[in-house]
Amino acid sequence: MTIRFNSATRDLITNAITATMGSATLKIYTGTQPATAGTAATGTLLVDIVLAGFNASATGVATLVTSPPVQGIAVATGTAGWARLTDLTNNIDGSVGTSAADFIINTVSIVNGGTVTLTNCTITQPA
Repeated sequence: MTIRFNSATRDLITNAITATMGSATLKIYTGTQPATAGTAATGTLLVDIVLAGFNASATGVATLVTSPPVQGIAVATGTAGWARLTDLTNNIDGSVGTSAADFIINTVSIVNGGTVTLTNCTITQPA
C-alpha cells in the first residue's frame, strides 16, 4: 500500500519547508549537480540570490514571492548548470534554466557583475 497525503497535510509539509527556506540563498553553479543535496557543491559559484519568501501552499504547491524581483549580482562568468537552495543546514538541489527547470532564471549565460533574476521556483509536496 502507498502512503498518500490529503491537501491539508500536503500544505502543512510544504509550508514547513518554505517557512525554513523562504529566506534562504539560491546558489547557482556551473557543471553537473552532485549526487545528493548532502554532497559538497561542485562547479564554480556564479551567483547568490537571497529569496524573499514563498506564497502560502495551496494543495501542496508553494510558489516563490517574486515582487520585488528576486535578484543577485554574479561573482563569476559561466554557464549555469545547477542550483542549490540553502540556509547552510538544509539544502534543496535542482536544475536551473530559463524554462522547464526547477529554478527559472532570466539567463543561463551569466557574466561577472551582471544581474541574475530568479523568476520562478515552486516547491511541491506530492499527494
